Amino acid sequence: FIITFVLQAFEIPSSSMENTLLIGDHVFVNREQFAPATHWVGPLMPYRDIRHGDIVVFLSPSEQGLFVVKRIIGVPGDRIHLRDAGVYRNGQKLDEPYAQHVGNPNDLYLEERRSYSENFPAVPPRNIDNLAPKWQAELPSHIEGEDLIVPPESYFAMGDNRDVSYDSRFWGFIPKSNVIGRPMFIYWSFTTPPDQYQMSSWGDRLGFVAHIIIHFFDETRWSRTLRIVK
Repeated sequence: FIITFVLQAFEIPSSSMENTLLIGDHVFVNREQFAPATHWVGPLMPYRDIRHGDIVVFLSPSEQGLFVVKRIIGVPGDRIHLRDAGVYRNGQKLDEPYAQHVGNPNDLYLEERRSYSENFPAVPPRNIDNLAPKWQAELPSHIEGEDLIVPPESYFAMGDNRDVSYDSRFWGFIPKSNVIGRPMFIYWSFTTPPDQYQMSSWGDRLGFVAHIIIHFFDETRWSRTLRIVK
């Protein structure tokens, strides 16, 4: 009952939210906070709307069955513009101490992606091969002037590690119905290879389990235990 309706455990598989969340962080996600309020327990539960800066877990709008974690940048009605590595919301540049840019300047693919993501949506999406086709078709209908307008029941989200995050810049808005909940705290963190989530064979999985057993104490990031996610 608790796992289905209240808390759910997730492991962070990628670097898109570094340094807020690291590969190998295991978090508990509050499934109730953003859920529709119910009459019989509503006064007892801390229900609230999703706000700017919230980190949320949700089902990917572009890849079926994939759970994703990002930070909310825009809520319905917001005007979003990205320029020169900065995020502008409703005409004001955001102060984002959590955001980082750590890309390799020699990576041409990254430079093409960065050029788009830092000048979005002023730069048209031509020649950007990692835009989701549905988003590429819908994008023009959400632009007024040089601003992207977040529609009702939707959110615009980005990863804190901006150069490697595949997020709303590339696949569009998050429907409110896709939101699972908010990560509360890290209950365990273990040093994990970046490609571990792609290892799907039983041999690879059992090998990593054995690695965890052998190196549980020396590769657990003890300083991250019980760290609040924010």
